[in-house]
Amino acid sequence: MANAAAKRIANRNEAAVKTLKLGMLLPTLISILCRVLFRRDSLPPSKGSLAIYIATFFPAFFLSNYLIKIGTTRRDPTTGALISYGEDLNQAGVTEWCYDVLYVTWACQIGSGAFGEWFWWLYMVIPIYAVFKLWISVISPLVLGRSSSQAPETATSEKETSKRQEKLRKRNERGDPRVKMQHGRK
Repeated sequence: MANAAAKRIANRNEAAVKTLKLGMLLPTLISILCRVLFRRDSLPPSKGSLAIYIATFFPAFFLSNYLIKIGTTRRDPTTGALISYGEDLNQAGVTEWCYDVLYVTWACQIGSGAFGEWFWWLYMVIPIYAVFKLWISVISPLVLGRSSSQAPETATSEKETSKRQEKLRKRNERGDPRVKMQHGRK
């Protein structure tokens, strides 16, 4: 069963790696095509436009190569048997944020080619989201003394636990032999 899960992750990773490789080439080509078809007056691009493109291309290139490196599967060259499926590229957390940065970068590249340089303002979503996450997880709990976002989950799990404990207590009062009261444990 574990081998089936490894094969499934390997297949998803291979598809994601293929998408990442295409994603580094296609948005640039589509942006140039949109400039040629819809915005001939923007050819050649201004120095500011090129500077923005280069400044955003390098983080996207780094993140894409990082995801390709950790997600590339290794197979035996003679038999084609799976040796390593790499890291799961569908996992939440940093991998997910890498994809978000890539998608925003690609959208900005295509949008700037089709609609104009003002479309690069969409890129501001990335630092705004980073500040938001930093505020929620670090700054707000430290400065304002608020608890983190996990507090509501804890309260609901305590209510469920207390309902269970109440049910066990009632069974114990009736003398149900299935219930053994354990005092002093949490």
